[in-house]
Amino acid sequence: MNLLLDTHVLLWWLDDNPSLSPDARSAIADPGNGVHVSSVNIWEIVIKSGKGKLEIPADWREVIHEEPFRQLPITWEHTLKVGELPAVHQDPFDRLLVAQSLVENLVLVTHDDILEQYGAKLLKT
Repeated sequence: MNLLLDTHVLLWWLDDNPSLSPDARSAIADPGNGVHVSSVNIWEIVIKSGKGKLEIPADWREVIHEEPFRQLPITWEHTLKVGELPAVHQDPFDRLLVAQSLVENLVLVTHDDILEQYGAKLLKT
């Protein structure tokens, strides 16, 4: 299974937060699964921490690089897909992650129930 982590899931994973469900934790830890972290995740972390809305450890970049995550860049196809999505959710980060999961056929690991309305494959936390 190929997974795409929502930003909160990425942060929960890195923090070993108990909010991450056992199913999600097991899927992310499974070496048989490809776990993708998007440029969208990094963008959201940088934006929110810069605005003081998110506290992250000083070494968060090094910690992410130590994980066996696959980097997922943002492509034209991803951004064009955002334009095809219904106006269900207004968060630009989540909309782009949904678009990436649809274009790349990835299972989006999230706790955001509203994302189910897009028809993307989800693994709920």
